[in-house]
Amino acid sequence: MLLFGSSLACLLPFVSFIFLSLENYGVRKLEAVFAVLIATMAISFAWMFTDTKPNMKDLLVGILVPKLSSRTIRQAVGVVGCVIMPHNVFLHSALVQSRKIDQNKEYQVREALRYYSIESTIALAVSFMINLFVTTVFAKGFYGSKEAGNIGLENAGQYLQEKFGGGFFPILYIWGIGLLAAGQSSTITGTYAGQFIMGGFLNLKLKKWVRALITRSFAIVPTIVVALFFDTSDSALDVLNEWLNVLQSIQIPFALIPLITLVSKEQVMGVFKIGPNTQAVTWTVATLLITINGYLLMDFFSSEIRGPLSGALLCVAVLIYASFVLYLILRGTELSEKIVKAIRNSCS
Repeated sequence: MLLFGSSLACLLPFVSFIFLSLENYGVRKLEAVFAVLIATMAISFAWMFTDTKPNMKDLLVGILVPKLSSRTIRQAVGVVGCVIMPHNVFLHSALVQSRKIDQNKEYQVREALRYYSIESTIALAVSFMINLFVTTVFAKGFYGSKEAGNIGLENAGQYLQEKFGGGFFPILYIWGIGLLAAGQSSTITGTYAGQFIMGGFLNLKLKKWVRALITRSFAIVPTIVVALFFDTSDSALDVLNEWLNVLQSIQIPFALIPLITLVSKEQVMGVFKIGPNTQAVTWTVATLLITINGYLLMDFFSSEIRGPLSGALLCVAVLIYASFVLYLILRGTELSEKIVKAIRNSCS
């Protein structure tokens, strides 16, 4: 929508369907499409990064010793929320199953796990660099300026063009190419993740292409409807984007906690369950992420409070949410069994 307008933008999800059809010729073909899109993003945003010529010394100091003012904490936490996306947890869990290995042979499984670790590390490193490029470009051009508060997805390209000019290749077009690749990549991954999730819930016994069409439609049609609904003003899409980050933050515990719980259980993973040290690290990181996202949610919703009624509703919602997250953490433990037993006894 940002690049082509709402009419043509509605066709882009169907382009994603075409890309996803490559799965019929093997998952590796689809992964190649992902690689091309990610490479396009990386090259585009790296080009912008080079054109703006940031101070590398200041950048390195900022990475090693980050400093956040009270005004920037919300934005920084929001970046964490939008980078660590819950649907990717489900997507990678599904893609793991596409590897054809003999799960009865331990050495094959361990070899696959090693390659997955390398693949994930590379993907996270590339993601970090892309976010670094984009953040640095906008910080170099607009931090502390009057325009900073007016920049959003709708007009970011125009502001970049006015600030940094054309050069050999106009930065507006570079930004547009990178944004298009990012949009297609996120649409494909979101739709693909939705396909696996809905396929698991519905357990449809249909031909593969029919099943894929139904499950992908469940994932992408609501997205089109919501996007068209919000395509009313320059700021509406920015509001939508902010709410999407919030929703992803809400969902993170429901992806991370079951994942860590399952991979820690011997009856599920067998000899491949994670050890005590890995469990301690993963639970610490998960707790940190959930805390960070909890801060974002409280900050976001507290700014939306209008009167005592909405404040009371927010408190109730937070209590229910926190209770459910706590339930996920304690589920299956002796403490949770005692709590459930006590509740049943009190109700009987």
